[in-house]
Amino acid sequence: MKQFLVLCISALLVTSLAGCGPKRGSDAWCKKMDEMPKGKWTLEDAGDYTKYCVLNQKPDEK
Repeated sequence: MKQFLVLCISALLVTSLAGCGPKRGSDAWCKKMDEMPKGKWTLEDAGDYTKYCVLNQKPDEK
């Protein structure tokens, strides 16, 4: 039971930290992507990089 509780807390912590970091499409995000090896990008990363960093479109504010 104790291991299950530790696992649940760990999973909650990891998922809550996953949203941290620069906002997708921001200048900081573009710089972070420039420093990341292209082989680690997802298809979504590549599309958003092209849209926001190359074509200079602004992300929708929500």
